[in-house]
Amino acid sequence: MIDIQKQIAYWQNSALDDLESAKILISNNRLLHGLFLCHLVVEKSIKAIVVKTTNEIAPRSHNLLFLSEMAKLEFEENDEIFLGILMKYQLQGRYPDYSPVIPDNNKVLEYLNYTEKIMTWLQTK
Repeated sequence: MIDIQKQIAYWQNSALDDLESAKILISNNRLLHGLFLCHLVVEKSIKAIVVKTTNEIAPRSHNLLFLSEMAKLEFEENDEIFLGILMKYQLQGRYPDYSPVIPDNNKVLEYLNYTEKIMTWLQTK
């Protein structure tokens, strides 16, 4: 039997830690790694809801749209588009031949702020 509350707390706390790390990386011009962590922030925040919704351990998936379906989340269109953008950056850490275009600093900061907004919204669920 899994401890559901412990699993939820793990995902939520890990997302908060990754958000802080993303901020540090981005402020030090480590944009691609910062964006990778932005993806993780949202992924982990959704996984907390997957655990709460299913009463099971979250799957080992990085697909934000798939996880959102499992969590029975409904996003506005702009949010779904943002999830698709973030998914481009989760691949970089797993596949060395994949190199997405890194946006300029202002756009990366916009993505970081949007990540925090989504995470905050997800934590209310």
